[in-house]
Amino acid sequence: MAEKILDVQGLETQFKTPEGIVHAVNGVSIHLDEGETLGLVGESGCGKSVTMLSILRLIQSPPGQIVAGKAIFKGSDLLAMSQEEIRQVRGGQISMIFQDPMTSLNPVMNIGKQMAEPMLLHLGITPKEARERSIKLLESVGIPRAGERLKDYPHQYSGGMRQRVMIAMALSCNPQILIADEPTTALDVTIQAQIVDLVIRLRQELGMAIIWITHDLGVAASIANRIAVMYGGFIIEEAAVKELYANPSHPYTLGLINSLPQIQRKGRQRLYSIEGMPPILLQTPKACPFAPRCRWVREKCWQQNPMLESIGENHKVACWVDTTTGSER
Repeated sequence: MAEKILDVQGLETQFKTPEGIVHAVNGVSIHLDEGETLGLVGESGCGKSVTMLSILRLIQSPPGQIVAGKAIFKGSDLLAMSQEEIRQVRGGQISMIFQDPMTSLNPVMNIGKQMAEPMLLHLGITPKEARERSIKLLESVGIPRAGERLKDYPHQYSGGMRQRVMIAMALSCNPQILIADEPTTALDVTIQAQIVDLVIRLRQELGMAIIWITHDLGVAASIANRIAVMYGGFIIEEAAVKELYANPSHPYTLGLINSLPQIQRKGRQRLYSIEGMPPILLQTPKACPFAPRCRWVREKCWQQNPMLESIGENHKVACWVDTTTGSER
């Protein structure tokens, strides 16, 4: 059995706004095993990115604040580290690829300098060694004429090429964990497939663990070993990929899977949609956050938010109702 490389316990993150306190992450507990790929799935605004930014202490304060929780990495709590200690972890041991590479890359610094910077900081190598390593990394992610392109600026790369550069930069210090925050969202379908294939190949070659943040269940199925589904700042279901797709047990997960286009459907059929709107997180939900949109809702759902509990081997769900029978658990 693989050992846990990251163990997040009871993470809570809030943002102070003129309208009130936004409870963005509400007691999230997840773990990541060595060499595993965890898919973190949910609609926009559910807390996926904030969870990962909180772990790396990249939440801007103010207005953001981590108010509770632990994130144990190699025996140390990332949330209790000093700024200098967490800087040594970020980029060196845990790397993150952000959603939009154009806003992540410095527009006035060439790619060569941007790639060399983390290696000079974390690996302690010479500028010449950093350049040679940068060329090898760019070649490994499919950038042609890598040596010549180091002097180019971000605007001289296409969207897909910029994302490949971000992947190369994230891998430059041989991290043990790679966090990818919807890295294929802004790309066309063909480039998306190339990026996913690239990450799968690099994971196999380097043996790193990956957290892949996405709202695309199709992408998650192709890359992840295990999936955690988020809604309203909570983890509401967690299972191995095959188990989750075969036996989705939370009404929200069922809605997500049913909304995917099905090739085997005969004739013209309307796609399934989840009625209603996501919750407004200005208050900590006392009830189940999905209750206003749920067709299985019971009186108990309005009174108490269910805990994430095991319903089978490596399968957990936070729901008072057994969706296969329609009866309360």
